[in-house]
Amino acid sequence: MPLSIEIQILNKIKKARRGSLFFVDNFITIGNTKATGKALERLVKSGELKRVAAGIYVRQEIDPIIGPVTPEIGAIVKAIAKRDRARIVPTGIYALNQLGLSNQIPLNIIYLTDGAARKIKIGKRTITFKKTAPKNLTAIGEISKLVIQALRTIGKDKVNEEEIEKIQRLLKKEKLTHLQNDIRSAPEWIRKIMITVLKEDIK
Repeated sequence: MPLSIEIQILNKIKKARRGSLFFVDNFITIGNTKATGKALERLVKSGELKRVAAGIYVRQEIDPIIGPVTPEIGAIVKAIAKRDRARIVPTGIYALNQLGLSNQIPLNIIYLTDGAARKIKIGKRTITFKKTAPKNLTAIGEISKLVIQALRTIGKDKVNEEEIEKIQRLLKKEKLTHLQNDIRSAPEWIRKIMITVLKEDIK
């Protein structure tokens, strides 16, 4: 007797480590979209999975103290980008937060992308993927691409010396080849802030 769709999905997710994210698309070889969706709903009710957003599920990690752990926003967004084979970069206050330049985490987080434009609700937060030109996504360094967006948010005439010094300290942790690439894609005023780090490395 063939295994039910629910059991087949359960067997598949149990082979992955806890904390792994799953999309409905991950199970297209098991059953059609409607049947798969119903099976996932039952697995959520039984506690095997947690629904983190429309069509996105996680087999939660279990912390010995706080219990089930929901993935961070960044991990969820990276999983979406990987699935869609899209480039992304966070913008605005969220970019500042990721660099430690702001303690604020906005309820509406905006990512630039060369993938599909969309909005995803995760708890009380809305993740907006905003379509942009490829030239705005040429930065490849995890730190330097955040720096470019953070400085754009602060503004040319509003960034202060303390922020510049902190940013330059962070950039020293960036891979040299990534920093060299990303400086070329930055606006002129941001380039001047970033290139100082390269000059210090040459000394």
